[in-house]
Amino acid sequence: MNNQTQIQALEKRVEALLSGEPDHFLVEIKIKPTNNIKVFIDGNQGISIDKLVQYNRRLYKQLEEENLYPDGDFSLEVSSPGLDEPLKLHRQYLKNVGRTVEVTDLEGLKKEGKLLSADDNGIVLEEQKGKGKKMELVQHTIPFTAIKSTRVQIKF
Repeated sequence: MNNQTQIQALEKRVEALLSGEPDHFLVEIKIKPTNNIKVFIDGNQGISIDKLVQYNRRLYKQLEEENLYPDGDFSLEVSSPGLDEPLKLHRQYLKNVGRTVEVTDLEGLKKEGKLLSADDNGIVLEEQKGKGKKMELVQHTIPFTAIKSTRVQIKF
């Protein structure tokens, strides 16, 4: 079974696990050549470690029972995407409205600002230019087709 087929099979299992929790959603599955499976799950209001542990145990048990990896030759990590991970899904954009993000466009140019909104076509970003009396807020409408990556920024 090739990597893409394995990911599709795992996606079905994870979606079934999440079906009882409409607030939770699958972000991504990665499989390394060593059969190290990483499943990233998020929630509209975040997700608790306890829930991630439950999902991990249930998925691990399924994989063992179905003998998807003979001889138990796999490892499984279920976590939420870290802050260093770029946003991948529309739901993640909606969840992060109001937060500061850094958007990199297809040419590699970066804009940082407050994520004001997200719809099916793109996002609205409010960028602060200048300081003090010369400060102005500029809104940018950025289509998803022009975005290479978006990362949440932590401000102290």
